[in-house]
Amino acid sequence: MMSWLIQLFFGFLSSVAFGVLTNIPRKALVATGITGGLGWIVYWGLREVGTGLGLANFIAAFLIGLLSIFYSRFQKMPVIIFNIPSLVPLVPGGPAYKAVRELVLGDNQVATENVVIVLVTAAAIAGAFMITGACETVIRKWVHWLKRKQSTASTSD
Repeated sequence: MMSWLIQLFFGFLSSVAFGVLTNIPRKALVATGITGGLGWIVYWGLREVGTGLGLANFIAAFLIGLLSIFYSRFQKMPVIIFNIPSLVPLVPGGPAYKAVRELVLGDNQVATENVVIVLVTAAAIAGAFMITGACETVIRKWVHWLKRKQSTASTSD
């Protein structure tokens, strides 16, 4: 239980710290921290139970995308204010560093393995955000259609 709280805390902290560094509005910092913390805890929990790297990143990034849309509507701010800092815990900085380091040291096999980790992670995050954006568009059009249908039905009565 304690390790879950520690992971959640550091996911929250890294997202808020990056938000401060990138100068997002103060009123968005807590929401960004919650989004990043929950995204990280989902990723970490899935990895703990043996889920693959790509799927864990995909699900966590999808959750971050959904929460970012929610908070952007709730606080009337652009989605990117919540997306970018919240993704920081998922960014594969360690494997990217190891890939470059091993490439310089001449261990091409380990470098290649780390490059694959970086590419899988990046593809999972990008794919999740594309699907989140598509879901948002479909839901927005569906809600607009329902409102139009209700207003048409109420005026014809």
